[in-house]
Amino acid sequence: MAIKEGDFIRLSYTGKVGDNVFDTTSEDEAKKAAIHNPDASYGPVTICVGQKHVIVGLDEELVGKKAGAKGTVTVEPDKAFGQRDPKRVKSFPKSQFKEKPVRGMPVRLEEEGEGTVADVIGSRVVVDFNAPLAGQTLTYEYEIEEKVTEPLDQLRGLVKLYAGKDMEIAMDDGKTTVTLPPGINYDRRWLLWRGRILHEGFELIKGLDEIILVETFKSPEKKEE
Repeated sequence: MAIKEGDFIRLSYTGKVGDNVFDTTSEDEAKKAAIHNPDASYGPVTICVGQKHVIVGLDEELVGKKAGAKGTVTVEPDKAFGQRDPKRVKSFPKSQFKEKPVRGMPVRLEEEGEGTVADVIGSRVVVDFNAPLAGQTLTYEYEIEEKVTEPLDQLRGLVKLYAGKDMEIAMDDGKTTVTLPPGINYDRRWLLWRGRILHEGFELIKGLDEIILVETFKSPEKKEE
């Protein structure tokens, strides 16, 4: 059966600019391209087709394909990271930065959002707020591993996609309990995406009536005198 928008799938992919790999679900490919992150979790990702969980151009390519399909798609900037906008490159006084700015350093400014230091000229810092791959044409090699039909696996996929972690999840007659790892509420990524996980869980997964987030705290062990 052909895949349609709203279907959950497990997807493997490798994204390239020219011959250079910039993103991949394969640990071997990441090592070959010298972009391996020892803290990253590699392997197929679970996504909901049509929800922009991947680049738009790749997302659209998946519609109409079948489980097991492999392919390569070229994605123009308008369906990738957008065109470069010269107006998104701005200059700020060096005194505005808490840390000493250096070229290539990621920064976040309250009014502008996230950017990258493009240059430091005297007392001025030039920051580029364009996405690093803005204006680039991308190529994706992909494989649709399988369709994901179980609600429990769909939610697990959403949690890992956004939070970057596997969590213990149990479902019972529409009630879902997610056991949070210790210290998760200090995790910036979790705090940023928790609301999105809950929203998409209810919107995209059938039979999900209630989500309970459980966080457990243990008393620290006392040292013997």
